[in-house]
Amino acid sequence: MTEEPEEPIRTVAYFSMEIGLSSPMPTYSGGLGVLAGDMLRAAADLGLPLVGVTLLYRQGFFRQSLSPSGDQTETLYDWDPAEFLEPLDRQIELTVEGRRVRVRAWRFIVSGQSGGEIPVYLLDADFPENDPYDRALTGQLYGGDHRYRLCQEVLLGLGGFAMLRALGYDQLHTFHMNEGHSALLALALLDELTGESPLESASETDIERVRRHCVFTTHTPVPAGQDRFGLDLVWQVLGEKWSRAIERGAGRQGDQLNMTHLGLSFSRYTNGVARSHEETASLMYPGYDIKSITNGVHAATWVSEPFAELFDQKIPQWRVDRNYLRQATVLPLSDISQAHERAKRRLLDEVERRTSVRLDPSALTIGFARRAVAYKRADLLFSNPDALRQIVRDVGPLQVIYAGKAHPQDEAGKEVIRRVFAASESLRDEIPVVYLQEHDMDLGKILCSGVDLWLNNPQKPQEASGTSGMKAALNAVPSLSVLDGWWVEGWIEGVTGWSIGDDIGESQPEDEAASLQNKLGYVIMPLFYDRPEGYARVMRSTIALNGSFFNAQRMVEQYVENAYRFIAAGRRGRVYRPL
Repeated sequence: MTEEPEEPIRTVAYFSMEIGLSSPMPTYSGGLGVLAGDMLRAAADLGLPLVGVTLLYRQGFFRQSLSPSGDQTETLYDWDPAEFLEPLDRQIELTVEGRRVRVRAWRFIVSGQSGGEIPVYLLDADFPENDPYDRALTGQLYGGDHRYRLCQEVLLGLGGFAMLRALGYDQLHTFHMNEGHSALLALALLDELTGESPLESASETDIERVRRHCVFTTHTPVPAGQDRFGLDLVWQVLGEKWSRAIERGAGRQGDQLNMTHLGLSFSRYTNGVARSHEETASLMYPGYDIKSITNGVHAATWVSEPFAELFDQKIPQWRVDRNYLRQATVLPLSDISQAHERAKRRLLDEVERRTSVRLDPSALTIGFARRAVAYKRADLLFSNPDALRQIVRDVGPLQVIYAGKAHPQDEAGKEVIRRVFAASESLRDEIPVVYLQEHDMDLGKILCSGVDLWLNNPQKPQEASGTSGMKAALNAVPSLSVLDGWWVEGWIEGVTGWSIGDDIGESQPEDEAASLQNKLGYVIMPLFYDRPEGYARVMRSTIALNGSFFNAQRMVEQYVENAYRFIAAGRRGRVYRPL
């Protein structure tokens, strides 16, 4: 009998408040979680010795329902973790608000294209012996108030670290904090280092030793995106031991604990998620050396079936090495067009199934699917409806497909959805506009691959990176976007898509609204209708230039080289070892 090989030694622990592991598992809310899932999928492809940590959300983020006028209502998920995850026997206990909280883990295995595997541990506090409040801490993603959020972050940071140790992960070299939610794990590392000594007595040498093991990625370009908790609440939730260390200066800002600053102050390497975001973050956090690693998406996950079949036939190495997508430059334009037509039919069939609206397969179809929040400006396209109507009369038909959830407590985001619905009603006789509810990974893939043009117009400079346009690019869908986030790097006018406006400064809403409609009416739609081969060339170069670069394989390789400090050994099957 052949012996089972031992599990490889894991040397990187990746902590994230949300991880999109599978569309039916509601363990993610949007871009941050989907990006984390793509990170792990690419790490598995590369054979990276990594382990993931997050929380199990038994009620998920929420299910979205939209009324005919666009009013959003929310219901909790009902799903069975046992259908997707392996329960583990190992348990830990930690103290939250003075109560002992029992926590267990469920395991999910992320499998790579070449046989690599990444274990992900989802922490669960739903034990009958726990206090009802504590049982609910692994209930909703981004639910509740500040108290609830801080208690969850105790579970993720302190509990996640304790669980890894309990599971035998004693050779971890790097702890990667994906945003500030998990930053308390830095204090757990410091506590382990100081041993029996009081935590607040840790020296600068001790703190520097912890820094050598921590990496921090920030995803927000606005101060409002940072988790902050009053010190009174910190004392209530964390107790004396941890609170005294925080009051001594570990992440403290005035009378608050700032989780972003806690992560920054304990990390040897910090990065934003695009070159432009590096500049913004450096201004937000003076005194910290912030680099950038531009986000990417997992090609094998987000390429639609028609294009996967085309790539398998013409570029067979693309699944294991995204560099081969550069060879898309030699794909026949007819193959690109035919694959896209199939993906578009799949999307329009899904729209009809969900809404009973049958859209025109020959009409230019714009896609917009982002988290519904005010700064993303989903309704910017409709700033001048009369001008939009005139474009359609002069050039040709246009139809728009939307999707995206607003946080239950974000009234401004909900109002944006209502404005899109109002525009749809106003334009319904001339420009079909549909809004699909329940945006998840599956719908996102169908949308990104099936539209003809991807629209993205956040208020600058509030886009840290963005990844939806990257998913579209893998499927030959060019972008029309403001010059912010990743698009500053991916934009080549008329080659990979088109810009809204022509500078990277702060947004001028009226100018950008005019630029959007002018570019659409005088450049994009005439190309689409009058010179379809020219449009197909843009589609092809979108794959070759943006699809080949803005992907998770390149992103993870940059983390390996710049943040994790690994070297690769072995010519076949990569083995990573810490420097």
